[in-house]
Amino acid sequence: MIIHGRVQGVFFRDTMRRRAESRNVAGWVANRANGTVEAAFEGRESDIEALIGFCRQGPSGADVERVEIRAEEPEGLVAFKIE
Repeated sequence: MIIHGRVQGVFFRDTMRRRAESRNVAGWVANRANGTVEAAFEGRESDIEALIGFCRQGPSGADVERVEIRAEEPEGLVAFKIE
């Protein structure tokens, strides 16, 4: 997924990592040069839906304009990391 808006410099990645780890969701999150945040999740559908809900709002200080979601084949990730 790609999150657009004021999403860098507001602890988006660290908050997402903590939420993903609390739900046993694997994947990654990264800032991109164009100001967006990109993330990938692998886990139970209900847990991923909860993370998508978080991405639509973001942490306090964020101003999410829109979220692009694209389904992909799982890669077999086993942890969640900040890139």
